[in-house]
Amino acid sequence: MNEFLNYPLLQSGHFSVRISNILVLITFIFGTWLLLKMIKKAIFKTQKIDLGKKYSIYNLLKYIVLLFSFIFSLEFIGFNLSVLVAGSAALLVGVGLGLQNLFSDFVSGIVLLVDSSVKVNDIIEVNGLVCIVKEINLRTTTVLTRDDKYIILPNTDLTHNQIINWTHSDLSSRFEVHVGVDYSSDVPLVMKILQEAVDQQIGVQKDPKAFIRLMDFGNSSLDFSIIFWSENVFRVESIKSDMRIKIFQLFKENNITIPFPQSVIHFDSGNTSEIN
Repeated sequence: MNEFLNYPLLQSGHFSVRISNILVLITFIFGTWLLLKMIKKAIFKTQKIDLGKKYSIYNLLKYIVLLFSFIFSLEFIGFNLSVLVAGSAALLVGVGLGLQNLFSDFVSGIVLLVDSSVKVNDIIEVNGLVCIVKEINLRTTTVLTRDDKYIILPNTDLTHNQIINWTHSDLSSRFEVHVGVDYSSDVPLVMKILQEAVDQQIGVQKDPKAFIRLMDFGNSSLDFSIIFWSENVFRVESIKSDMRIKIFQLFKENNITIPFPQSVIHFDSGNTSEIN
């Protein structure tokens, strides 16, 4: 049995890989997998942390466990890490200079997982794009846009650029819908209709209560704004669309006109020139 376990599968100089090394390595990999399962179950079982933070904590611990597991695995199969690192120091420096952006993404991924400024299921706006965070990895973050397209962003895009996190501290956010009416319209009636439209809209929160403002005296219209709160941040554009349809119907029933911009052009008939 000892002869079988010590049988060299790979040998080069003083380095050799025996069957016993492979068996220990397989056992160690299985133990690592089992440990990660237990860590994940323990983290996701608690009710004191929200889902996004649970995911960040688990991913961070997973990468730490995998890093140490990789180091120990090399030891198990007979690699002398001190010799390996010393011999490849110059190579590592060259590789590091060539992969600065890649390492920057890795560091940014660790920052995202540690500080939880952006978490899984957060709705963010980056570079004018509104999307929901689906997965945060060590180098990249996967997001889903409102038109159901998956985009893979380098983590540096989330740490080096200014982003809006719509759900950072609260699930609900404030939104506005703008509409203009003719100057001859009954202002109290318009405000009543707009309030009725927003109160009946599905997806609008009752608390805080939505309200109406007369925002400005425009060039062609009285400009109103409907201010409301919604928890359905990712699909809020559909809520706005339904609200606009309802407003248009109510305006039509009450003979309230939405004007279009008009321009008046004056011609000076006395200032003409003769073309020869």
